[in-house]
Amino acid sequence: MTDRKPATARAQNLDDTAKRIIELLQDDGRLSYSAIAKEVGLSEAAVRHRVQKLIDGGVMQVVAVTDPLQMGFARQAMIGIKVTGKVREVAAELAAMEKLDYIVITTGRFDILAEIVAESDDELLDIVSEQINALPRVVTTETFVYLRLEKQTYAWGVR
Repeated sequence: MTDRKPATARAQNLDDTAKRIIELLQDDGRLSYSAIAKEVGLSEAAVRHRVQKLIDGGVMQVVAVTDPLQMGFARQAMIGIKVTGKVREVAAELAAMEKLDYIVITTGRFDILAEIVAESDDELLDIVSEQINALPRVVTTETFVYLRLEKQTYAWGVR
């Protein structure tokens, strides 16, 4: 799986066909190019090209979303991180950590939020105490352990 490109201040200018392709894939990421082509009125080759362009441009990803528990990951958590100095530099250091799968710079009580999916509490402890807290500009962390995932969706539509 590739890393998501950082969001820019303004959305890409997508035409109605590109938006419809995205909507169809948000509904069913396994939809064939030929099925999409029928829905949007393009050839299969044109749809394949459009999808690749959307992926290459960082507009979307097509991935398999799994249930972490069924994949052997017993612990999920969100880590709030307060830093001193240049937040973007610390965020880049965190983004380089393989075990962290979601990093955002935010406002409010924390400067950065990081999500982890870990095999165990011991692995979570090691990453928080020995990797994240070991960064020189990390002032404090607070870990929010997920007890149960109630809802997870990626189909928020297009604008």
